[in-house]
Amino acid sequence: MKKFRLLLALFITAFLAGCGYNQIQTLDESVKASWSETLNQYQRRADLVPQLVSSVNAYMVHERDVLTQVADARSRVGSLQISADKLPTEEELAQFQAAQSQLSSALSRLLAVSENYPDLKANALFQDLNVQLEGTENRIATARGRYIKEVQTYNTYIRQFPQVITAKIFGYAVKPNFGVENQAEIMKAPTLQFDNRPATAQ
Repeated sequence: MKKFRLLLALFITAFLAGCGYNQIQTLDESVKASWSETLNQYQRRADLVPQLVSSVNAYMVHERDVLTQVADARSRVGSLQISADKLPTEEELAQFQAAQSQLSSALSRLLAVSENYPDLKANALFQDLNVQLEGTENRIATARGRYIKEVQTYNTYIRQFPQVITAKIFGYAVKPNFGVENQAEIMKAPTLQFDNRPATAQ
């Protein structure tokens, strides 16, 4: 009886390994890890927004609409119920992508307007926050690119035979990925240029 159980265990182990079960687990964990890292970087950017708005508030007295747009976009991002513990559905990911795109656009407008304020551009806190924001945008692009690749690898693998059978048996479905709509705009980090030349009189 013991030999039969041992042989059965060995057979099941070999079957699961041969049908891609172990590899599906590995790829699934890689997707989850890359999603968590992507969220961390987006959250890092969201955390910088209140400091950035506060640093420009005293200077941009005539740009309240721009500041309001940034604050509103940040609020929409914060209202999303997205967790690192659970991968989003296709609809949730689309909402997340749209909200992050709006925040990216609002931040780009804010930085563009800041070019009209030499005193603000010379402010040490503002410069530091811009450097942090630029670095965060680069990390977002890297993390997002990794997530896209991990999902593509996972989705491709579970669609192949015999893994497709294993995936159906154990309930592993295709995972949603970032869309390509407005991808160039979303992936583009805000342009940060500091001109140290004295401002000319208008």
